Amino acid sequence: MGEMRRAVARRSRFYGANPAHPLVQLGCFALAAYSVSHLAENPNLSRMILWFAVAVIGHDLVMFPGYALADRILTASSGALSRSRFRLPVSPVNYVRLPVLGSGLLFALFFPGIIEQGSVWYRAATGQTQEPFSGRWLFVTAVMFAAAAVAYVLRLGHVLARRSMRTRETSRGRGTGGVAAPDDE
Repeated sequence: MGEMRRAVARRSRFYGANPAHPLVQLGCFALAAYSVSHLAENPNLSRMILWFAVAVIGHDLVMFPGYALADRILTASSGALSRSRFRLPVSPVNYVRLPVLGSGLLFALFFPGIIEQGSVWYRAATGQTQEPFSGRWLFVTAVMFAAAAVAYVLRLGHVLARRSMRTRETSRGRGTGGVAAPDDE
């Protein structure tokens, strides 16, 4: 049994990952090859390849640097705010990230409907217009930001209440022996 563990450890040092990793990778490549073989006869294959290339270039060269920069700015401003005299006991970063991510994903998913692209074909297929798409997306975005704001205020209130309770206990000489306990942020 010890010999087997040593062999797995040697292989892991050489390969750098769990022994199941190459098997999973082979399975993924097999699935991709199967999918491509079924797409080979598709007359829209060139359009799909073009769409995929534009999506990769658009994301990796345009969108990723943009939202990475925005996240850096958000994190840096939160850090600067925590070092100022208006120090927030709870970081607002994740309470902004989540609704932005949800709104961005919904926008990416429903982009053609939001900008009313293909409205003629949509009307012909469904008998409806695409007018409500943008309003609904804005409404869902507002609800996500409002829910995040409520969650932030509740978390902030909880931390401040605990801090106040600890301060009162410390001033009475009970609790932590006269030393304030750190916040559990």
